[in-house]
Amino acid sequence: MHYGSSLESAEAVLKELPGEGHVLAHADLADPAEIQQMVEGVASGLGSIDVLVNNAGIYEPHPIRKSSYEEWQRAWSGTLGVNLIGAANVTWCAVRHMGRGGRIVNVSSRGAFRGEPNQPAYGASKAALVSFGQSLARALGPEGIAVTTIAPGWTTTDMAAEALTGDGYDRRRLESPLERVASPDEVAAAVLYLASPEAEFATGTVLDFNGGSHLRM
Repeated sequence: MHYGSSLESAEAVLKELPGEGHVLAHADLADPAEIQQMVEGVASGLGSIDVLVNNAGIYEPHPIRKSSYEEWQRAWSGTLGVNLIGAANVTWCAVRHMGRGGRIVNVSSRGAFRGEPNQPAYGASKAALVSFGQSLARALGPEGIAVTTIAPGWTTTDMAAEALTGDGYDRRRLESPLERVASPDEVAAAVLYLASPEAEFATGTVLDFNGGSHLRM
């Protein structure tokens, strides 16, 4: 289990996991050297890497009319550095330890398709993650490695906490005909399916997981 800066939270989650043999790994995903060191340590501790979930992401507001040029550049560099380039680098390293039956699940976002007017770098990074996954599905399919993407909508995570407070929650939940937002457990269950042997033939696909709040063909 990777963590960036929240060691205390990561250790708390680790204690909740059943069984033994879990590995806690730290890396700044904007640092290619730290990524390589992290993945090598994980592979050594586990013996191999069977499933990779690219779930890390940052979400920094930078509306084009209200951001300085310096703020705009910083937001794009930082967001793509973690959300896209970081995921690409982790994947490159992990594939070296992944054999037939391996699974890669990229966590994109509804914003990849609906747009993120105040966080365009986030939307762009998540859209690029979809294309990245489809390219790898074709590249790694002959090796028996399946690559899929899930695109959640609003979910009750720390990242979304501020947007889901007060009347913000009511506005967001009413975007869905189910009149609620997703829980992390629901998203995790979908990721678990995509990482399963039964989901091999879903390689290259994108699972929209937004409660019907954004529908596309």
